Amino acid sequence: MASADAPHPPPGGEQLAVAAGVFALLADQTRLHVLWLLAGGEADVSELTEASGAARPAVSQHLAKLRLAGLVRSRKDGRRAVYSLRDGHLRRLVVEALNHADHQVTGESWHA
Repeated sequence: MASADAPHPPPGGEQLAVAAGVFALLADQTRLHVLWLLAGGEADVSELTEASGAARPAVSQHLAKLRLAGLVRSRKDGRRAVYSLRDGHLRRLVVEALNHADHQVTGESWHA
């Protein structure tokens, strides 16, 4: 049974496994916070460390995992590495997950 608004055919095992892997990476609060920060635009490790309140080594390790998984990309800007989200799908996923959490936390009524 396909969803009425699904633009693609039903997912196969490979798509489900990849999607589950993305959700597993999103399951860490620090990684999710870093991804949310990157949803607002690119940033380097120092900016992400300051904005997230996490320790710099932790932020660096999370960025390495996210880059290895293909969720973020980096580019050199002089001596610093600048990170950004790989695509708009991930940006929307992160924002929607946090919007959903906001409804649960605040008790604001749900909408379609």
